[in-house]
Amino acid sequence: MTTTKTHETRIEADPNLPVIRIIREFAAPRDRVFRAWTDPELVARWLGPKDTPTKIHVWEMRTGGHYRYSSLRDGQEIASFYGSFHEVRPNERLVQTFTWEGAPDGVSLETAAFEDVDGGTRVTILSVVESMELRDQILASGMEVGVNEGFEKLDEILAVE
Repeated sequence: MTTTKTHETRIEADPNLPVIRIIREFAAPRDRVFRAWTDPELVARWLGPKDTPTKIHVWEMRTGGHYRYSSLRDGQEIASFYGSFHEVRPNERLVQTFTWEGAPDGVSLETAAFEDVDGGTRVTILSVVESMELRDQILASGMEVGVNEGFEKLDEILAVE
């Protein structure tokens, strides 16, 4: 049995800006956390809620690359997402767009920064969307369940990978 130390995930919304900030620490070195964030086999194992496996269709992890993946329930696709990788700076920073196929006008620009903290890694994700309305819809969607459960799965992967 593997025991992992669970860290708190902070999800913050600036009351005056259309941004969402997610901050989470992981008990693993930066290179391992970054690899788990960028290797499609690992991403598929941790991304999203526990009851919705992820299927990676395209994963071209490089500056100028793109991706598409789906969430599944009972083997059926229930949601799909796509975007472009604008900057991939190994072990430091990822900048990408993120779009849910169900709302193609709702693209967000996301920057994930990876930094060393107390023997582990802090990841800070800043998502910028076009309006406060869209930001509030994202926050009300239940996204925190997928974020929290996904990060718990990632903790388990990092404990053994």
